[in-house]
Order: sequence, then C-alpha cells, then structure tokens
Amino acid sequence: MRTLRLEMRGPIAYITLARPEQGNPVDPLFLAELADACEAIEPDQGVRVVLLSAGDAPHFSRGWDWPALLAEEGLDWSSLARAFEPLAQLPRPVVCAIGGDCLSAGLELALACDVRICADDARFALPETGLGLIPLAGGSQRLARAVGRSWATYLVLTGQEVGASQALQMGLVSQVVPRQRLLAEAAALCQRIAQRGPLAVRYAKEAVQRGCEMPLEQALRYETDLTIILQTTDDRAEGVKAFLEKRPPRFTGA
Repeated sequence: MRTLRLEMRGPIAYITLARPEQGNPVDPLFLAELADACEAIEPDQGVRVVLLSAGDAPHFSRGWDWPALLAEEGLDWSSLARAFEPLAQLPRPVVCAIGGDCLSAGLELALACDVRICADDARFALPETGLGLIPLAGGSQRLARAVGRSWATYLVLTGQEVGASQALQMGLVSQVVPRQRLLAEAAALCQRIAQRGPLAVRYAKEAVQRGCEMPLEQALRYETDLTIILQTTDDRAEGVKAFLEKRPPRFTGA
C-alpha cells in the first residue's frame, strides 16, 4: 500500500496514514486502500480494536486532494458520501488519534471512527462552504451526531476552525493529551478496550450506532435483543465466573 500502512500487533490493528510530506491527502487511491485495509481486518478474529493515526507526522490529514479528485475520470460524486463506510461499518471499535491539522476529509475520516483522542496541537475544520461546496463524505451528518445540531450547523456554515480544548468541550473528541503522549495514550486506550469481552464490545458498538438511528422505544428493544444474545455466550459465563472468583476474565470471543 502506498497511502497507508496496516499492521496487526496482538489485539490491535494499526492503520497509519503514510504520506506526511503531502499532509496525508484523501484521494481515490487512499479510499481504495482504506477499503482494502478494512477488508483485511474484518476476518482476523485476533483483532479486537483498530487504531487509526498518522503516526508521528505533524498533521493527521489536511483533507481532499482536489487536483486528484478533479482529474479522476468518471468520478461518481455520490459515492463519496459512502467513502468512509468500510471503516465506520467495521464490527470492531475504531480509535482515532489526531495531531495537528484535521481538516475537511481528514475530519470526515475521523468522524467515521468510534472514539477520538487528540493532541493539544490538534485543529479541526470543515471549510467546504468557502469553496462553494458542502462536506462530501458524511461530515455534515456525522458531525451533527457527534456534537449536536447547533454546533454542527455553526461549524459547517462558517468553516470555523476549533482547537483541541474546544473540541473536547463540544464532544468532538473524548480526550486531549500532550502531543508527545498521543500515540502511547491511544494505544493504552485500545489495550483497555481489547481486555474487555470482545462480543460485548462488538454488540455495545452496534447498540450505540444503530440505536442512535432509531426511536428510543425501538432502540431499547434492540438493546434488549443484544443482551439476550450475549446470555448464550461462553464469554458471558466466563465474565460472571471471573467476577465471582475475583480474577481477571479470560475472554475468547465465543
């Protein structure tokens, strides 16, 4: 792969953006390779969580590579709305570690993840209305679901840039850490998630994701259905047994 690296290390799959000298642009090649990476992760039962980052690059992503997009012959613009679906639909939780600029499609990529942690130098913006456009890849919709309608409307209409502390305040990120600690803190968060019951984590993600799209009464029934399914698993039995025996559980994902 030319635009990213994929490494499986223990229970964590690391997706690292790999064109720092260009600001990690989002273009058709990157989208294709991201889909390939997600496809490679999907059947690996040893992977319990995914960590998306730009490694030690100064910026996460500065967004769309407009020359590459405009040069793409027969580009289906409507398909860009689903550009990050392979990542968003992974059954494992995806943690995104963000440092420096996270702009335009870079922010839309981050919004397709489940949990976002950022460095204290992170900057976020969706500047598309200044180009006579709107966010192309789900940004207006996922941003509203992450921070609420009022903040999302303001940020999309104005293209206003926000820093790390404001992003934390509005709920765009869950944690802000010193830049030099970003990758270590993100990996520690992934390890914490990986130690929990993998089936429970998978269904918890599903309950939150799908439930947010349902009326509350329907979402509560869906949560109950997933809870009932978990009662039949070995992991649930192991979790209860470990709790009673006052020892760490040994989950197998079965």
